Amino acid sequence: MPSAICVNLPENSYEIAIAPKSIEELGAKMQSLNLGKKALVVSNPVVYRRYGDRATASLTAAGFEVSQCILMAGEQYKTLKSVQKVYDVALDNQLERSSTIIALGGGVIGDMTGFAAATWLRGINFVQVPTSLLAMVDASIGGKTGVNHPKGKNLIGAFYQPKFVLIDPEVLQTLPAREFRAGMAEVIKYGVIWDAELFARMEEAKRLDQLRYVDKELLQDIITRSCQSKADVVEKDEKEANLRAILNYGHTIGHAVESLTRYKVTNHGEAVAIGMVAASRLAIALGLWDEESSARQYALIEKADLPTKLPGGLDIEQIIQKLQTDKKVKDGQVRFVLPTEIGSATISDRVTADLIHEVLPQMQ
Repeated sequence: MPSAICVNLPENSYEIAIAPKSIEELGAKMQSLNLGKKALVVSNPVVYRRYGDRATASLTAAGFEVSQCILMAGEQYKTLKSVQKVYDVALDNQLERSSTIIALGGGVIGDMTGFAAATWLRGINFVQVPTSLLAMVDASIGGKTGVNHPKGKNLIGAFYQPKFVLIDPEVLQTLPAREFRAGMAEVIKYGVIWDAELFARMEEAKRLDQLRYVDKELLQDIITRSCQSKADVVEKDEKEANLRAILNYGHTIGHAVESLTRYKVTNHGEAVAIGMVAASRLAIALGLWDEESSARQYALIEKADLPTKLPGGLDIEQIIQKLQTDKKVKDGQVRFVLPTEIGSATISDRVTADLIHEVLPQMQ
C-alpha cells in the first residue's frame, strides 16, 4: 500500500512517498514540483546498473536533460575527493541553480550527494531516492549531509533538506542480506528511543535478519513508522539543538568503532548495534533503565543477526580518545544518548571515562 509522510518544517517542508515501483514516477514527481530542466543522477556502479536506466528513462520522459555521476560505494569513499567528482560533472553539464541533483543509492551516496547539492552554486535542488533499508528509514530523511574527515566520521557537512524523498520498497529485493541487517539496526533504534509499538511489532516477528522472512505488510510498517519517527523528531528540532540528538542513539560508540577500524570491519548498522548494546549497559550502570528492557533490546538485535561485541583488537583507551572528536561533544564532555524505557531516551553527560572502562570490557 502506498503511503506518504510530510516532514513539516518552518521552511523547506517536503514529502516522503513510499510506494512499490515508484522509481518509474520519479520524473513526473519532479516535474510537478518544478525542479528545473537539468537533472544529475549520482549513484554507485552496482545500484546504477540495476536501477539507473529506469530512473533515467522516467526523467527523460518527463522532459529532463539527464547526466550521471558514478561514485565508488563504501564509507571509505565518503570524502571530499568524491564530492569533487560531482562538482566536475555538474560543471561539465552546466547545472544551474534551478537544476536538481538526485541521490540514487544508499546512505553514503545520499550524504555525499546532499553535500554536493548544498554547496554547488551555494545550493541547488536535491532529491533522495534511497535504495538501501538504512537509507530509506534514516539517512535520506532530515537533511544531514556530509563526508568524513580522516580523523572522524561526518565531521564535514551541512544541514540541507531534500525537495522530496522517493522510497520504492521493491528495490530491497536486490539488497545484500548484510545491508538489510544494517538497516534493521536503525529500525531497532527508533523502537527504543521513540516508538514502543514498532518495537513490539518487531518482537512478534519470527526473523528480522533477511528480507525474505519479513512479510510485505510488516516491511511497509517498518519503513513507514521509522520514517514517521524521524520526521517527528526532525520537525521538533531540525538542526539538532537538543532533541534531535536522540537519533544518535548507538552512534557515539558506533562511530568510534567504524573510524578506528577504518570502515573495513563493521558497516554502519553493525557499528550502531554494538553502540546500542554499549549504551544500554551504560544506562543500567547509571540507573536510567532496567535489565528487562536491556534484555528485550539485546534479543531484538540478535534476532536481526547483528553484532553485540566489540571487534577484536580494539583498545578501550583508543575508543575513549576517539569519542573526543564526536560531534556531540559539548564543553569537552561527550554527551551520550541513553535509553530510559522502550520508546524513550535521554541525553546524558554523566558517562565518564571510568564508567566506559568499567562497561566496555564486558563486550570484548
